[in-house]
Amino acid sequence: MEFLVIDDERTFREATCFLIEELSHYAEGVASGEQGLACLKEDNFDAVLLDVNLGRENGLDVLAQIQKSHPSLPVVMFTGQGSVKIAVEAMRRGAVDFLEKPFNREQFLTVLARIQRFQQMGRRIEDLQQEVKEIKAQGPEAMFDFSAPVMQETMEILLRAAKSPASILLLGESGTGKSVLARTIHQRSHLVDKPFITVSCPSLSKELLQSDLFGHVKGAFTGAVKDHWGKVKAASGGTLFLDEIGDLPMEIQPKLLRLLQEREYERIGENVTRQADVRIIAATNRDLKKRIAEGSFREDLFFRLNVIAVELPALRARPGDLIRFAEHYAQHFAAQCARPIKGFTGEASSALLGYPWPGNLRELRNAIERAVILAKKELIIPDDLPAELHTGAKPDDTSLASAQSGHLLSLEKLEELHIRKILHNTTSLVEAAAILGINRATLYRKCRRMGLSSSTPTPHRD
Repeated sequence: MEFLVIDDERTFREATCFLIEELSHYAEGVASGEQGLACLKEDNFDAVLLDVNLGRENGLDVLAQIQKSHPSLPVVMFTGQGSVKIAVEAMRRGAVDFLEKPFNREQFLTVLARIQRFQQMGRRIEDLQQEVKEIKAQGPEAMFDFSAPVMQETMEILLRAAKSPASILLLGESGTGKSVLARTIHQRSHLVDKPFITVSCPSLSKELLQSDLFGHVKGAFTGAVKDHWGKVKAASGGTLFLDEIGDLPMEIQPKLLRLLQEREYERIGENVTRQADVRIIAATNRDLKKRIAEGSFREDLFFRLNVIAVELPALRARPGDLIRFAEHYAQHFAAQCARPIKGFTGEASSALLGYPWPGNLRELRNAIERAVILAKKELIIPDDLPAELHTGAKPDDTSLASAQSGHLLSLEKLEELHIRKILHNTTSLVEAAAILGINRATLYRKCRRMGLSSSTPTPHRD
């Protein structure tokens, strides 16, 4: 934790900072309320220790100013002239505790435990607020149906693993909902009331990512003007989600391996070994075995991450979910844009089903938002959708999109059209057979009977 000590007595101020740092926390001391308020504007602190008597300043007035500018920041008051009346007044004005000078180590530890409980409650409230914010921002993603048949086996594995400390590796194409699933695992585990902290591995340079992950001490590098604990510490007792782990720089991989194996780490610029109490969930859209062969991902790190691994199916493998998500998106954006959209025409639904969606949910979301904005009627038509969804097919190409309900086509012809479309949008007979719900041999026989190529299909992808 990071403390700001505001006390005009230099000896006591420095002694308090020394005690805090001896307990492996960071402390910064200032001599006046004015200096303290200036520090709070420039930096973030976890708690403030504030003297009641600050020369010409009244500590209770400074407390009121801190409460106004930082209402969730815990403040502990202390004074050499303690009284029940002053303590009661300090607590009434919002202080979380009161210490009488001089206090000893045990008394401070008692107050520290109270501050940490206060901080945990604050973090929990922030997490809940963030979850509500994300649900509103994401719309239908938050309604991910993990009970769908194609997801049932995946969820059975993950729900069993959720209550263990084992590392979990989520694989799948970009936009399939890995981050949503990671948070779901956390919420259904024994760590639900603990922090859920995300680290986006490709978002920062290797130097900044290492600091963001493990923390640093003051002066460790240019710009390190104060101690920083990092997200491993922030996730203590909870879940650390490493998003896009396949893009983690090689220089940081040995440190992450040590974190996974030994549950130990060190901040940049410090030789103190610290213990990590976190469960790791990692996600990637990369082929990690290919990355290992290329020399850009450590094999031993892969084995440590790959304790429980599941792959999220692509959106094109879940046609039922595709339409359900599209309808949810349409409702979401119609409400957001105040448009009277009621759904899709049959042709528009067929266009959605006939497209391979290489961008998965992210691409679908963008496509439906565009359609809602451009739609001239209450039902979305193909022309409202992006051009690639209803153009590009050869004129003589018979597609499933042209076979609407009620057309005079035999069941055999409909089956052929459907199989053609599935083969066109998948990379292998194994994948196509899985989507169709039949075994590979049955699909092979159907392809021969229909005169279709049974070789590996050419995927229709961007």
